[in-house]
Amino acid sequence: MEFFSTVSRPLSAEQLQQTLTGPRLADFCASIDRVLHWQDEQGEIYCLWGQFRVNRELIRDGVRFTLPYCPNALAWTVTADRDSDGTGTVLLHCCINRSEHEPDFIESIESFLDDWRAGLERLA
Repeated sequence: MEFFSTVSRPLSAEQLQQTLTGPRLADFCASIDRVLHWQDEQGEIYCLWGQFRVNRELIRDGVRFTLPYCPNALAWTVTADRDSDGTGTVLLHCCINRSEHEPDFIESIESFLDDWRAGLERLA
């Protein structure tokens, strides 16, 4: 399943890559309670679904985070999306490795993206 949200604030890929670091994940997403530890590009977080290992990867125009041991293989990206006129938005994309899921879990993913959107709007 895939989920999308947008932040209508212009942030560059460089801003996203420099700011959205592992130790600061809880600063930008209220669904992430705390970062338990972080080293290099991986660490462990405590979030609304429990405690998980998380990996961070720089990608074209932004950052990707994955929970490699999550039962649903949850991953999310935060990317800068510039229009031809120079205006832009930030695209949030989240996916799991299931084609359907319980409504409560789907709602929690939507809340997760809402929390990211709110945090990024504060950044902008």
